Amino acid sequence: MNIPFGNLALQYDGLREQIDRAVAGVLDRGWFILGESVANFEEAFAAYCGAKSAIGVGSGTAALHLALAACGVRPGDEVITVPNTAVPTICAIYMAGAKPVFVDVDEQTYCMDPDKLEPAITPRTKAILPVHLYGQMADMDPILRIAREHGLKVVEDACQAHGSEYKGRKAGTIGDAGCFSFYPSKNLGAYGDGGMVVTNDEEVAETVWLLRNYGQRKRYYHSIKGFNSRLDELQAAILGVKLPMLDDWNDDRRCRASLYTELLAGSGVVVPAEATYGKHVYHLYVVRSGRRDALREHLTSRGIQAQIHYPVPVHLQEAYGDLGLGRGAFPVVESCAEQIVSLPIYPELSLQQVERVAEAVRSFSETSGGEGVVAAG
Repeated sequence: MNIPFGNLALQYDGLREQIDRAVAGVLDRGWFILGESVANFEEAFAAYCGAKSAIGVGSGTAALHLALAACGVRPGDEVITVPNTAVPTICAIYMAGAKPVFVDVDEQTYCMDPDKLEPAITPRTKAILPVHLYGQMADMDPILRIAREHGLKVVEDACQAHGSEYKGRKAGTIGDAGCFSFYPSKNLGAYGDGGMVVTNDEEVAETVWLLRNYGQRKRYYHSIKGFNSRLDELQAAILGVKLPMLDDWNDDRRCRASLYTELLAGSGVVVPAEATYGKHVYHLYVVRSGRRDALREHLTSRGIQAQIHYPVPVHLQEAYGDLGLGRGAFPVVESCAEQIVSLPIYPELSLQQVERVAEAVRSFSETSGGEGVVAAG
């Protein structure tokens, strides 16, 4: 039996009755844009995160764009982030009219290295955008301290970190705004695109609320120039069914991650490190190998799907060549990009399947004679 990288149909099978009923309710009401399902889900998600406000938008990319705009990012400004993120993070910065400025990451967490921040700050810097990558949060205290010292805004990219925690606080609630994606494969996923901005800042909340719907406070009366980026009723209804299961699903992910880590000890790959300051929710279980491509082929030959997130850092992408950042600019990011591979992890993945994947990884190390071991640290 093959082991797929993900299997969203299994999750739907377990929730079929509740989801079908929620979707039917929207269809019966006949109100599809910014109705009660969106309002109810916004209230529930804000409560879950421990935030004052949550504003549903069209995607995670849109959440980042509108949050940056609401925090005052304008054309000509600079936003500091990391180059090992998904490209949509960078798209959002450009959508706000700003320029991305990159810093390298911590080799253990793959998140922004706070020690690299201050040298990257210029008179044009307006915001810092830490990415909580793979389900683990960046080290927020030093990031916030630097931001306060320089009068900068902090927008959290929590698109892979639903339910992740930093010193007991949920992802998205520590900076000026936090942004989530509900892309179907996320820990909390819709059946299409969707996103959310959470914030404790009333002005940011009101501005995002206006921006997502053409800048209108009431229909046909526009207070500011806005956009069309609204979480729709069907997706909100589906997400409303799923939200109460999120913590249990995250616990299931953590259980499988713990088993992987136990079984892969001494296997010749570097397993994920969980920072002492937080709670990792393992959107992805990413290991490192000096022979990554051969390892992936080995897994594929045994019916195991593995993926690479992300093989080419943003600063080395053709589309962003105009930034003038060549190879060698961010050595940690570049080294990791050549070694990382994501193993299957999702709540419905059986423990027996985890054992089978781990056995395949170990067999690769044995047949390779231990070659390709990557030293952590």
